[in-house]
Order: sequence, then C-alpha cells, then structure tokens
Amino acid sequence: MRQELPLTAQGDRRTFRRSGFTTATEAQNELNRVRALLGIPDPDDPDGQQRLGDLLEHIASTRAPVPAVEEVRRKFRSGQSLTSRLTVGELLDLWIAGRKIRRSTIKRYEGDIRVHLKPRIGHIRIDRLRVADLSEMFNAIVEQNIEITEANAMRRAAIDELKTMRGRNARAAARASVKEMPPFRRTTGPTTRLHIRATLRAALNYAITQEWITFNPAAHVELDPVSRPKALVWTDERLEKFTKTGVRPSPVMVWTPAQTGAFLDFAAHDELYALFHLVALRGLRRGEACGLRWEDVDLRAGALTVAIQLVDNDGEVQESAPKSDAGDRPVALDAETVSTLRQHRARQQKARLKWGEAWVDSGRVFTRANGSWVEPNWLSDHFDRLVRRSGLPPIRLHDLRHGAATLALAAGVDMKVVQEMLGHASYTLTSDTYASVLPEVAREAAEAAARLVPRTRGLTSGSQSLVVTDDPAAPEGSRKKKEQLKAAL
Repeated sequence: MRQELPLTAQGDRRTFRRSGFTTATEAQNELNRVRALLGIPDPDDPDGQQRLGDLLEHIASTRAPVPAVEEVRRKFRSGQSLTSRLTVGELLDLWIAGRKIRRSTIKRYEGDIRVHLKPRIGHIRIDRLRVADLSEMFNAIVEQNIEITEANAMRRAAIDELKTMRGRNARAAARASVKEMPPFRRTTGPTTRLHIRATLRAALNYAITQEWITFNPAAHVELDPVSRPKALVWTDERLEKFTKTGVRPSPVMVWTPAQTGAFLDFAAHDELYALFHLVALRGLRRGEACGLRWEDVDLRAGALTVAIQLVDNDGEVQESAPKSDAGDRPVALDAETVSTLRQHRARQQKARLKWGEAWVDSGRVFTRANGSWVEPNWLSDHFDRLVRRSGLPPIRLHDLRHGAATLALAAGVDMKVVQEMLGHASYTLTSDTYASVLPEVAREAAEAAARLVPRTRGLTSGSQSLVVTDDPAAPEGSRKKKEQLKAAL
C-alpha cells in the first residue's frame, strides 16, 4: 500500500507506505483511512495539510496503527498537536496556568497536583486515562495512610520511651534512633480525597471543552462519602465527660445561650467585643468580619452587606471576594447589635484622634489599636486566649458562627432564612450541619407533638389509670384527677 503525502516544510516529497496485509481488501481499507485523514484540512489550508502529512509520516515511521478519523478531526480543530499525546501532568500544568480564581483555591489545586496527581498518574496520556487508573490511585492513597499511621505511632512510642530513659549513652542512642525514623506526617483523609478528585475532574472537563477527550473518568470514580460533623451543644453531661477524657464530643461544638452570654459578658471590655458579638449573633465568617468595611454597614437601616473578606495566604493577608456567590449577602441587624456597633464606632473615632497621623485608615469596622486591619489567624488566637481565660468549654472562633445558627433555629427561624444569613451555597449544607439543636428546643418540640394528640381515656399515672372527662356530672374524684393530669402535662 502506498500513498503520496503533502510536502514537508522544506518542500520535500514523502510517501506513506505499509505492507504485510493478508488480503487486498484489508490493504484498501487502510488506504481509505489514510485518505480520509488527508481530507480533514481544507484544500486551501497548506499548513493543515502539512500537519496531517507530519502525522501520517510519524505513523509510518513508528508502524503505529492509523488513528480514528473523528479523533484526529477533534484534535485538528482544537489546534492540538497531532503527533504528540498530552499527558495528565501536562494537562494539569496547562489548566492551572489559565485559572483566574482566588489564590487560596489555586494553592489547594496546586497541592493536589504536586502531592498526589502528578506523582501517581501524571505520566498517563489523557486519552488513555481510565476509571480503573483512578481507583488504583485512591486505593494506593488509603494504603499509604495506613503506613503513615503506623510510622507515626512508632515514632510517638519511641519519643515517649525516650522521656523515661536514664543514662546519657542510652538517651543519645534513643535520640539517634528517633532521628532515623520518618517524621510525623498527616494522612490524606476522605475530604481531601474528594478535593483531589474535584481538582482532576475540573482539569479533565477543561480538556473536554478543548475537544482533546470526550470522557471524564474522574466523574465516575467512586469514593467513600464524607459525613459532615454535627454541631453539638456543650451540655453539662458532655462537659463532664470531656473533663474526664479530654475528648471533644464533636469537632463542631457550640455554647448554650447562657454560655454565649457569659462569654460576651467576659469579653465586654475587649477592643474587639463588637466583632465577637456580631459573629455570635449573626454568624459572619472570620474573614468576613475582618474584612467588613464601614461603607458596607448601614446602622440607620439596621443592616450590613458582606461584600469582601480577608484571607491569610502563607502569612500574607489579602482581600478576596466572599467564599461563594451566596456569601455576598445582606445581613439584618437586631437593635442590640446596632447599639453595640454604634458604641464601637465611637470608641474607634476616639482612637483615631489619639493616634493622629499614625492612624492607619483601613476603612475596616474592626481593627487593631492603630487602625490597621485584623489578621484572621491572629483573631483566632486572640479568641482562643479569651476562651481559656473565661473558663468556658472550649470552642473555635468558627464555632461561634455555628452557635449563631443554632440560636437562630432555637428562636424558630426557618432553616432557609438561616442558610441565607450564613451565606451557605445550599440548603442541604445548612440542614446537615445544624440538624442537632439545643436540648431544650428538642424537648419543647417533643412536648408540642405530644400535646397535639387528644386523649380521653387510658392515660396512666404510675399504676393508677386516669379517665379524663369534661362531664360536669362526673364524680368529684374524676374532676380532681383531670386537673392533676393537666398540671402534669
């Protein structure tokens, strides 16, 4: 079989030759595929014709099979090289370079790519990537987690043993042994694995839009579901158990209304009291509170707008858009919060006069003493110190936001309204996180449900059956029992 190809860039002739066919029909079918490929470029497209010639010359020299016409047509139209195959690693580099999103998200993508995706599947061609390859990758991550856990346990045991050892030589030998062990490492948990899959899925979706591939295996690989931790309230029972064991009942713990009030009373003279008050009652995120500007606050209307946040990227604080489209939202303010913010603004104006020209005009509602903005990480540390000094059960600053949601639900606010207040992107996220409410609210709900069921007979108190009747002619004892029953309910 022989077919003339378009001239080379230097004007040299070249030919596609192939032999070894068992029948003439087989040779003719191969020739038809070659001619179909040559027919992809327009007749007046010499550059395109040369590209197809380069492809067929490469196929002839390597004795590779002739590719499908539709596959080559997609690559030709998208401008992709016809003689090279894009690998997953090369795709990830192209994709991440063109992303125009917040820096913190880029960092997360880059971490997924550097630590997991490139080392494990970066060498695979994107057109040959299969679901099985990704399943194998995630299984390998789980197996590595086991190895990390075991290595961490061995190192921790060696360190604990070192603390009890006596003798200079023995301790020196033990320290040398610990030094030779792998350092403590973090495992790759279920949430991180979901992030890894999401990063790869987004990159492969980009490849689909470029018509480089038609199938996204990351959309079909199955991972273990991740259950969000429920917000639990620091009841007396949970606090007693925590005191004994040191283990928190849940990663997300919130204060009771009384505990929240006790903290706000304790922090009333702190320079950032108004910030804690706002987060505790209206549920702003840490970065949203730090980034809040006076221009976004309307105290006369009793409202503010979350329009910007501050984020910490490797110690560098930057302004950023809210976490999601839902995060850009109005927030209504109660009268007490409005009064608190008015007092805070008056104190801030006095501080401005005191600092004079040294005052940093950041425009923020909440600032450091000299007017500069509050760094999010510093704020968390400051909150932790206040909680320890207050003697209250430990919670994170973000848990103060969770507490605001729990308080709103306890007050009878609809879940959809709470979702909008928090700036959650989905109703499901809100309901899954705050399905657990304050114990007294749960008890009241139980009592309310019980009161809906009318009962006229068969109610018991202890071993004595009580028959309730409204008949005025009923015996005096029955009327008394009815009154006793009502009091018990």
